[in-house]
Amino acid sequence: MNSKTIAKQFAHMGARFRIVRPEYARSWRRTGDYALDIVSDKWGQLFEMQVTSERETSFDMNVLQCDRHDRHLLLLVKTPVANDRFLCGHDEREWFVAAVPGGPSSVVQAKLALLPHEVRQAADEARLNQGQRTRRHNRAFIRQGEWFFVPVPGMQVDKKLIFQNEPIRRGAGKPHRVAEVYRTGGEQVYACSRFPNGVSEAEYKRLIVVRPEANRWGWQRRVRDAAVYARGTVRHRDHATITLHEWHRVWMNTETQTRQMANVAFLD
Repeated sequence: MNSKTIAKQFAHMGARFRIVRPEYARSWRRTGDYALDIVSDKWGQLFEMQVTSERETSFDMNVLQCDRHDRHLLLLVKTPVANDRFLCGHDEREWFVAAVPGGPSSVVQAKLALLPHEVRQAADEARLNQGQRTRRHNRAFIRQGEWFFVPVPGMQVDKKLIFQNEPIRRGAGKPHRVAEVYRTGGEQVYACSRFPNGVSEAEYKRLIVVRPEANRWGWQRRVRDAAVYARGTVRHRDHATITLHEWHRVWMNTETQTRQMANVAFLD
């Protein structure tokens, strides 16, 4: 692994990159052998790879493609367990990193791999070409960050079932605020900062009995993996506000299908 070569590739798209051991990192966000994250220092944001000393000798990285004009690159991380791929780049206002399923070898392939099955179907029905499918806004869907919004023409909803200014989030991620939300199905859970993916009501009650201090952890009742529909404005500090003039079905990108993101849930 040549860290200087990797850093040079990141520099081609205008970003900084460094490798550190977890004990020297500001935070260790994964329970595995490595973590790829975006951190900040006095010079701004940078991509940080945290690698445990035990895995340093059996760990390797390669940049499969760097698109300097689009400010994206595809990073391959090789470990004894698997070959993981990450799409790193700049989306509207901020740098981001996304775990990518499958085995893409280019930036465009990685973007397409992040499209959920239902979004790909909508793109097929709209007869979008490859370039159109990688845009944030086309005639099949609108994307904001990791969320895709597919229009449902003519959908009618009982006003009593509409929630105002509702958050949608993936695990412990920063919420996107939606002007109007309608949901159906899913599992009711209790979530807090220590359990961002939520626990069932039975697990919540059992935890409160075993650990009474847990009652002060700021729990919120949420719905996990419901069918969610959105209308109106969708706001997030890292993205430009979008406006949905009719009901749209909400879909999350395919990051949760990857090995390194398999424990992340869709909470709203």
